[in-house]
Amino acid sequence: MLHIFIDADACPVKQEVYRVAARYDLAVTVVANSWMRVPPDRRITLDVVGAGFDEADDRIVELAGAGDIVITSDVPLASRCLKEGARVLGPTGRLFTEENIGDAVATRDLMADLREAGEVRGGPPPLGKRDRSRFLEQLDNVVQSVRRENASGRTSEDRPR
Repeated sequence: MLHIFIDADACPVKQEVYRVAARYDLAVTVVANSWMRVPPDRRITLDVVGAGFDEADDRIVELAGAGDIVITSDVPLASRCLKEGARVLGPTGRLFTEENIGDAVATRDLMADLREAGEVRGGPPPLGKRDRSRFLEQLDNVVQSVRRENASGRTSEDRPR
């Protein structure tokens, strides 16, 4: 069954995920390093892990698999989840795939080096209305795609890459 996992500590689109999950009657697991408020909904579960390095990431990789969707802006986590067969979507609506994850990792590493050298300051711009709209559209598309695959008996391993 399709399940959505949210890398929640810095996720700006949790409310959008909750709305889509309600529309499709999907389960959502919010994985975080500390307690946070989630809607009182039978479909939504908060999974609080320890504060150690990558504990939330490790938990998501442990839980997510083929036919699931992971919401994260963490590129290394996206890469790990793709290897487990999950679909991965960033908060701006960027769909991570086997085809683009290598470029995403390289860009992340380059930007980290530039920040370390003082060439680049700050992080990404705040999420705007257009980003949220793109995210909602892409999440809806991914949910429908996974549901079609599940209905046809195909798994994400069967889909053409």
